[in-house]
Amino acid sequence: MVSPTQLSSLVSHALRHEPWLYELELDDEGWVPIDALLTAIHEQGPQWAQVHRGDLTTMIASSSKQRHELDGERVRALYGHSVPGRVAKIEAQPPEQLFHGTSPQAWTAIQRDGLRPMGRQYVHLSVDVATAEQVGRRKFSPPVILVVQAQQAQAAETRFWRGNEQVWLADYVSPDYVSTAVPPG
Repeated sequence: MVSPTQLSSLVSHALRHEPWLYELELDDEGWVPIDALLTAIHEQGPQWAQVHRGDLTTMIASSSKQRHELDGERVRALYGHSVPGRVAKIEAQPPEQLFHGTSPQAWTAIQRDGLRPMGRQYVHLSVDVATAEQVGRRKFSPPVILVVQAQQAQAAETRFWRGNEQVWLADYVSPDYVSTAVPPG
């Protein structure tokens, strides 16, 4: 039996990072046919053979982070891609402020160089401090919480895309628009 967490991890890897390992071809917006994804999942071993569309639907509905999306007969990861090339997104007006959780060491570099994608296609920003803390704890505990003046950055020609209800994406954010919400230390 495969748990929703295990399924989410495998689907994320297949749709965000190395689709070629699963013989999947993402279209320009990151979509793949559900049947192709299920075939790839079934090929991962006997414990994966019983995964069906309903399991994907349950995994997506029960996830607190909205990583994936179903639309008819296709599925995609909403954000977090590290695949070569770019997954097309629709540019949008961000909220006034967004947040980013990070380590004290990274904050030192961000003050100098700004927020960069660092191996992903986009910089990931959270709509609230709680989500930024959750993300930042994967890097350091307690994380440094950064405030991004998103609308000011956009007015200065930073591009923003909506990843989902909790995540916004940017190419790059200048250090001019980033400060700490909670001082490090």
